[in-house]
Amino acid sequence: MKVAVIGGGPAGLYFAYLLKRAHAGADIRIFEQNRADATFGFGVVFSDRALEFLRDDDPETCDHITPHMEIWNDLTVVHEDQPIRIDGVGFAAIGRLEFLKLLQERVQSVGLEPEFETPVTSLDDLDEFDLIIGADGVNSMTRGACDQLFGTTVTPLRNKFIWYGTSKPFDTLTQTFRRNEHGAFNAHHYRYAPDKSTFIVETNPDTWRRAGFEHMDERQTMAYCARVFAAELNGHPLISNKSIWRNFPNVWNSRWSHGNIVLLGDALRTAHFSIGSGTRLAMEDAIALVAALVECRDDLSAALQLYEARRRPIVEKLVSAANQSAAWYQDFADHMALPPWDLAHSYARRTGRVSEQRLAQLAPRFMARYTARLVN
Repeated sequence: MKVAVIGGGPAGLYFAYLLKRAHAGADIRIFEQNRADATFGFGVVFSDRALEFLRDDDPETCDHITPHMEIWNDLTVVHEDQPIRIDGVGFAAIGRLEFLKLLQERVQSVGLEPEFETPVTSLDDLDEFDLIIGADGVNSMTRGACDQLFGTTVTPLRNKFIWYGTSKPFDTLTQTFRRNEHGAFNAHHYRYAPDKSTFIVETNPDTWRRAGFEHMDERQTMAYCARVFAAELNGHPLISNKSIWRNFPNVWNSRWSHGNIVLLGDALRTAHFSIGSGTRLAMEDAIALVAALVECRDDLSAALQLYEARRRPIVEKLVSAANQSAAWYQDFADHMALPPWDLAHSYARRTGRVSEQRLAQLAPRFMARYTARLVN
């Protein structure tokens, strides 16, 4: 089988590695338009237990990457200068570039070499391939070439966000809420290395306009955001890496494949960054597709149908939670009218998947203190 993988991110690299490991004779080429060391953003965050979802089927990759990750067990919400710790909400993070390099090493371990700085501009150039993998991200050329056939919808969210880094390490993944004369701001910040953190600033459209961001250059924007969160940064600078204001795009496809073309990762669907599951979803897409290809052997059509049939219910459940979380953030300025402990409680239940009983099991120390305040 000749396979073209469009995109050298986590979805494409991990799929290529798994398929080559399962079928040593497969002819796989990975096309990536950027350099090997080019990446947008700073850290990749994983919810729950980092890469433990790989432990049973791929312990080598799990063991290869996990030692490079920063891991913590709690989450912190800061509102009105009051930090509130929510126990039992574990996360792990790693630098995006380091993560890609580690996945590139996995690909090389099975004899594959990604072809960097090699953009695919038309699917017509790939007629020789039996299977085409669209793993080329949120702005997927693969998907765009036949979006009507995939039933694609792309819905930008209202809020603006900008993705920075900083040299200040944070103890936990932290959600900090601030107001100034222009309106409300939120920062999602977490360390991804011992001396580096991701620092995402989010605001609503009205605040964004009142602050005058549309008239600011990159330096002015970064200086403004650093002033809003000066207490959190504590003298550390913000760091830019193609850091511009964006609207998060909710991508969805009613069909996952067409002919011999199939989508993975953010090309297939996005999950709002507030639940920390985008990269895990991409890797699990790769796992599911390779499993279907192995099971169906030479019947490509059956394999693609099996991939979607098995994976779609899981994805729909997680994307529903991500959409609920995103909806909470769209109105975060309104939630800031709540007292700090009530805001933290609302945040902890924002996905609609955590009942009061479940939250008490996950975060017993937080819920004990929260309940005591209600009684008193």
